[in-house]
Amino acid sequence: MLEERDYWVCWSQISGVGPIALQRLRQHCGNLATAWKASTQELRKVEGFGPQTVEKVAQQRAKFNCVEFIKKHSEKNPYFWTPADVNYPRLLLEIPTPPPVLYYRGTIETQENQGIKPTVGIVGTREPSEYGRRWTRKISTILAKSGFTIISGMAAGIDTEAHSSCLDAGGRTLAIFGTGVDIIYPKDNRQLSERVIKQGLVMSEHPAGTKPNPRHFPSRNRIIAGLSRAVFVMEAGQKSGALITAHVANDFCRDVYVLPGRLDDEKSQGCLKLINGGAGLIPVNLEELLEQLGAIPELDTPQQLSLLESPPKTSSASVGTLEPTLEPTLEPTLEPNLEPNLATVFQVISSEPTAFDVIVQQAGLDIGIVSSSLLQLELLGLVSQLPGMRYQRC
Repeated sequence: MLEERDYWVCWSQISGVGPIALQRLRQHCGNLATAWKASTQELRKVEGFGPQTVEKVAQQRAKFNCVEFIKKHSEKNPYFWTPADVNYPRLLLEIPTPPPVLYYRGTIETQENQGIKPTVGIVGTREPSEYGRRWTRKISTILAKSGFTIISGMAAGIDTEAHSSCLDAGGRTLAIFGTGVDIIYPKDNRQLSERVIKQGLVMSEHPAGTKPNPRHFPSRNRIIAGLSRAVFVMEAGQKSGALITAHVANDFCRDVYVLPGRLDDEKSQGCLKLINGGAGLIPVNLEELLEQLGAIPELDTPQQLSLLESPPKTSSASVGTLEPTLEPTLEPTLEPNLEPNLATVFQVISSEPTAFDVIVQQAGLDIGIVSSSLLQLELLGLVSQLPGMRYQRC
């Protein structure tokens, strides 16, 4: 008997259906098991599923044996999470494109998955200067000794320095692969990867046996950003992949810190660009840095607030529900002037921080519509965005 998590795996094998499309399928059908059995007529009702997409999905689904595939898949990939699993990293459930399947090797830490233990991403160029290496070692060490989990991508250069320095300091680190978790890339990091597996965790959205592919690494960076409460860019040129991580982190409302460099240093041009865009500077006094990181709001008490849950029943005790007693405090002249979608989103946000996924659940709208509406409400000065993709009324 297949479970909901099995259908996440099966759907991940259907080309043309990415993370956002899966969320739409789940929302429309209630769960992915029902979506797998849905008729082509029903699939056409899902937003973004045009005639060509539906036909392509139907053809692939007709030839796909779920039971047989899951059996073979589990033999090669015994350890993985889907958003249907309670141990799926909570911070990833906050981003618009959570990986449908997340493979892992190593030691699981429950508080880390629940978002309780602080996590910091450290990224940068594959060819750092001694200055970049030195500061990466320095920051990784002090953060590890202060109880932070260090997240990076196991690439040569800054990533390698971050992982190794964290381990040397007795800390815990997560390495996000752009390959399968059984494929070490670059090969020079085989010994380091083995250390990470013993003292931390390696993760990937790609199944075992997946070899290096340039297209996989940009999407890998969104996982690094999603798992991190803050992201540090140590050194990065104008075309560095670390800039992708920084921009995605900003979109996810994570704090971004940058190591300042010389104006004429090619390896610092990407960092300088980020600074011009509003990224924070890594302070010389690292005690001050720890104070700044300590100011990041803690997540709410861990609960199943993921997009997988069905919308909560109307109740004053529901998470994120606007209580009737709050209605008189609202400005009555604001909402009548808002477009329908804006008004719907605005109504489910209170003066207390509300998680993005809760807003989606309560509003009953598509993720893209909610994101667009929140941006417009921010521009109107009605809503403010907080770290951790949470929102509250101004």
